[in-house]
Amino acid sequence: MAETKDKATTPQPATNFDLEKSMHKAEDFFIKNKNVITIALLAVVVGVGGFFAYNHFVKQPNENKAQEMIFHAQNYFAVDSFKLALNGDGNNYGFLQVVNKYGGTKAGNLAKYSAGVCYIRLGEYQKGIDMLNSFSSDDLLLQPTALGLIGDAYMELNKTSEGIEAYKKAGHYNDNELTSPVYLFRAGMALEKAGKPAEAISIYKEIKEKFPLTNEGREMDKYLARLGDVKN
Repeated sequence: MAETKDKATTPQPATNFDLEKSMHKAEDFFIKNKNVITIALLAVVVGVGGFFAYNHFVKQPNENKAQEMIFHAQNYFAVDSFKLALNGDGNNYGFLQVVNKYGGTKAGNLAKYSAGVCYIRLGEYQKGIDMLNSFSSDDLLLQPTALGLIGDAYMELNKTSEGIEAYKKAGHYNDNELTSPVYLFRAGMALEKAGKPAEAISIYKEIKEKFPLTNEGREMDKYLARLGDVKN
């Protein structure tokens, strides 16, 4: 009797997970939804395969073609033959053809920068601005240089406010002693031209504090004194 009582009073363990029943449910789910599941799996396979196929058969060949096209334009650019670099010589492509045909490649992106420089050197400032605005790079020197060139072009067009903003973007893009003090100084000079000496003083102080060992940094006391900032 005691043994019977113990069995009656002892809590019974929870029902075990029914693996076979669960598998049947999974099978039923697959059967009912196999078309959707198959399409989803195919989409993943095609997506991954398409990515590698695109890189192998489209992207890399386009990159190679763009690099071949840009070669002669770069040679003309190196010797300041900007018209030929921009438009080609009739036998070889210029930067514009590379941009139009392979603008999405790395070489095509670099062609946008070079074409923008060509336009500016040829005095076609707005075209230079537009082309340089289409250029984008993670390079910590090339990108601020492009922004600084946009500032130069705006100043040539007597668009001082736009020039100041471009110079500030260039100067603040990446704090380094090669580009930052140069373009911040140009921003300060442009602010003086715009009749904003207080803002120019702020920029000059920033140059002095951040980049004291650069050519611009060593000159800032002179510019601050000229603007009457005796507490520099």
